[in-house]
Amino acid sequence: MKSINRRSFLKTSAAASALAGFNILPSYGADPKEKLNLAIIGCAHQGGNIGKGAVGTKMANVVALCDVNDKNVQQFKARHPGAKVYKDFRKMFDEMGDKLDACIAGVPDHAHFPIAMRAIKEDVAVYIEKPLAHTFEECELLIEAEKKYNGICQMGNQGHSGSQRMQFKTWVDEGIIKNVRRVDACMNKDRRWHGMGNVTSFLSKEDVPDWLDWDVWCGTAPDHGYNKKYLGGNFRCWHDYGNGAFGDWGPHTLDSIHRWLKLGLPYEIRADKLEGQNDFIYPMASTIAFEFAERGEGMPAMSINWYDGTKNLPPRPKELGEGRKMPVCGKIIYSDDLTFMGGTHSAGLRIIPESKQQDMGKSLPKNQPSETDTSHMRNFMKAAMGEQECNSKFAVSGPLTQMFMLGCIAQRLGGTLKFDAKKKEITNNKRANQLLKGNVPRKGWEEYYKV
Repeated sequence: MKSINRRSFLKTSAAASALAGFNILPSYGADPKEKLNLAIIGCAHQGGNIGKGAVGTKMANVVALCDVNDKNVQQFKARHPGAKVYKDFRKMFDEMGDKLDACIAGVPDHAHFPIAMRAIKEDVAVYIEKPLAHTFEECELLIEAEKKYNGICQMGNQGHSGSQRMQFKTWVDEGIIKNVRRVDACMNKDRRWHGMGNVTSFLSKEDVPDWLDWDVWCGTAPDHGYNKKYLGGNFRCWHDYGNGAFGDWGPHTLDSIHRWLKLGLPYEIRADKLEGQNDFIYPMASTIAFEFAERGEGMPAMSINWYDGTKNLPPRPKELGEGRKMPVCGKIIYSDDLTFMGGTHSAGLRIIPESKQQDMGKSLPKNQPSETDTSHMRNFMKAAMGEQECNSKFAVSGPLTQMFMLGCIAQRLGGTLKFDAKKKEITNNKRANQLLKGNVPRKGWEEYYKV
């Protein structure tokens, strides 16, 4: 049976079983009989990590490996000798689109969008690493495509399948977290661009090595000429290729806050501090404020203040006392009644001061159980089999990422940006509004911007 028919059968079976009140699909234990035909796109660094995670679920039959660097596929090819190898994901989908059930992609930020869009249109379940895309508009198009094609889509903010997600939701539902007025979030670790100094141009061009498909690496983004210093995670430094600390750490820090406080999009984004502002790379330090309007269900207007840079720390809350350290990566949540401190990924919240946490300990609600409380990859694989819904589907992770894309524009241009959330426009800065779309896609890549 062709995979495309097999996928249709699985989806139909899942829908029918849900209506009947039972599940006819296999429950995956140590050795599931049914496996997904999987493509791994990006086989090194984080791509390699999530590839191993997918294989580790024991739900995957790896049939395709794709990486612009053909040396990167060797670790998987040795274990999956039958998998076909590609440098260009477009050729992979051309030849194997009807044979794939799912794909995972851990590639540079600017390459997320075309892979995700192609997979959705091919009816292939897609797991794309964070950030969801490189620009505000790309996120908007992926949200639209997921809805139009009934896509099975997951963004890789892994903590959103962890216990912190359900803790935050439960505490909101039970009224422990309410009337939040301000969140201070921080990422104060050293970043790759901190040692680059005052950058006034792109890197000098070098000869492209024969093991690299540089054209596919550039994808929809501008080709500024190959330099080895763009590779290996260094893409994250550059406005044209990465999304800085927002893209890297924002989805792991503010995901539950954004979702369960129903923030949507801000009406104002403000660069309160920029050190080393640059039109090529991200600043050495920045403080970016997001202002959100009052929402329904009694949720008041609130601010999120983002601090990055090794010495650009948020204000120390008086509730913390002298004995505890501020999080290097994490957040402080200020409500009318309580103050909370938390980290990133799956780290839970604590009420501060600690004495308040201890006083309330027995009365604090336990997390509401959810069938999707599992590993993020396992949740995706089950969704691809029709058993679950993705915890970080694009309808959820898209608006979250769009908030960070607005922050990236503020980091680049400075000042105060006024945003019309209904029209999806920046109303007071023409260049900033253009950056919602970003660079014009390179010739030959325009088709990916059509839903």
